[in-house]
Amino acid sequence: MSPYTSVFVVVGVCLAAIGALYLLGRAISVSQQVIEVLPFHSGWMPREHALSRYHARWYPMTLVFLAFDVEMLFMYPWAVVVGQMGAEAVIEMFVFLGVLLAGVIWAWREGTFRWV
Repeated sequence: MSPYTSVFVVVGVCLAAIGALYLLGRAISVSQQVIEVLPFHSGWMPREHALSRYHARWYPMTLVFLAFDVEMLFMYPWAVVVGQMGAEAVIEMFVFLGVLLAGVIWAWREGTFRWV
């Protein structure tokens, strides 16, 4: 069997699974008019449409949050091995924190942290 045949089989199985899940979702859904159903909000009428967009000022703040989230993912294993690695690990962490600080300075300069 050629390598391309196996790739086409995997792609076909994936497309069939996606189609089956889509059809299953349509079959067991509560309402066919999802947008017309009021969202759960303690019985209050919604002030805006459920599919309304977020303001663009939230996206840079989200990127800053993700940068610090990734930082914490990197710092936990680093804290475990820093004693074994020595000064090289400390220098590596400060380089990493410097790159993150450059990103925070850029975000600050762009006005990401201004809320008004």
